[in-house]
Amino acid sequence: MEHNDEVRAELRQPALDLRAMIPEVLKGYSAMSHAAMADGELSTGFKELLALVVAITRQCDGCVVSHARGAARSGVTRQQVAEAVGVSIMMNGGPGTVWGPRALRSFDEAVEARRAD
Repeated sequence: MEHNDEVRAELRQPALDLRAMIPEVLKGYSAMSHAAMADGELSTGFKELLALVVAITRQCDGCVVSHARGAARSGVTRQQVAEAVGVSIMMNGGPGTVWGPRALRSFDEAVEARRAD
């Protein structure tokens, strides 16, 4: 759980500062995110896997942590994460082999944190 906690702690205050400066922009982003991730023809868990693959592709630690946690909350399995990471590696080559394991570690930490709650 160390990596996820470190990333979230690093981003917490800057995010709060920015939210105070542009609250309407971030409220709009939050509303869009909730709408996009809601269950529909695609489950929330599947959408979290899509977002995780994009996060790996964009090499965004905060996004990886967020969507690994979302995948864990949505009941996604470790094997499903691994297979999604495989798609990311296929599409991204070498960077996918670095960021994919980071995503799997974040997912494992999120699952462990849910068990501890």
